[in-house]
Amino acid sequence: MDINQIQDEIIDEFAFFEDWMEKYEYIIDLGKNLPLIDPSKKDEDHLIKGCQSQVWLEAKDQDSTIQFTADSDAVITKGIIALLIRVLSGQKAQDIAETELYFIDKIGLREHLSPTRSNGLVSMVKQMKMYALAFQHKS
Repeated sequence: MDINQIQDEIIDEFAFFEDWMEKYEYIIDLGKNLPLIDPSKKDEDHLIKGCQSQVWLEAKDQDSTIQFTADSDAVITKGIIALLIRVLSGQKAQDIAETELYFIDKIGLREHLSPTRSNGLVSMVKQMKMYALAFQHKS
């Protein structure tokens, strides 16, 4: 599946929920199934700057696609990074770098986050795109 197909799938999933409490519960559940980063990568080099919580992110080049793993010390944040990984992991670097992540606004996520969590979301997206640019430049 390409990035936009995955985003559309997420938008459809979130449409099933009646209110934001149910959506938060779903985001937390997604975080429980997050492909976890190697514990040795939970270091300063992999820590995303600008997040209220601690979020570690690793990117690996695998068969011309980028595979992301992550972890966070906060359940909501862990769910948010799980959503981003679902959309971007396994995609080509150029596609990641150039994509617009419209699902974030379509599901109402940005408007239902505190300002500090919203800044963290921006930092996570920025870091993932920076990894993509770095891998793109390397090839």
